[in-house]
Amino acid sequence: MLKVQEIRELIKLVDQSTIDEFSYETNGTTVTMKKSSDNSGVKLNEAYEVPAEKPAEKIKVEEPKANEEKKAVKQSEKEPVEKEETTDFDFEIVSPMVGTLYIAPEPESDPYVKKGSKVENDSVVCIVEAMKLFNEIEAEVSGEIVEILVEDGELVEYGQPLFRVKTK
Repeated sequence: MLKVQEIRELIKLVDQSTIDEFSYETNGTTVTMKKSSDNSGVKLNEAYEVPAEKPAEKIKVEEPKANEEKKAVKQSEKEPVEKEETTDFDFEIVSPMVGTLYIAPEPESDPYVKKGSKVENDSVVCIVEAMKLFNEIEAEVSGEIVEILVEDGELVEYGQPLFRVKTK
């Protein structure tokens, strides 16, 4: 379970960012934060009281929605514009949070997956570090990794595509 200070930091980060909704899952519990449309900051619902500088807000615990809207991949400045490949894929594994992505469990270890790796629904494909917590990202589908869209140590955004998978 998250500590009050961690929740405060999450609220502050979501409030200062351009994202409208944030979900965090740990130990089978999902915390979802949504910004209110009246620009008064992050609006949270039900479940836990959160002491903060602002009036008390609450957190709603719910199941995440499958296949939420995906953000477009930003083209690397290193790549020339002409180099546009189209990869045959059925599913994109996206980042469920903002953080630093790690391809391997340790710097000296082999990566979780490579191009051509076979994955199952529960296969770990990478780790995203957010607020000093290391979160294992699972494939969510069975298939083959056909494209890796990120590099080790790269900062990733919520909803950013990380891997493309050709499903079975």
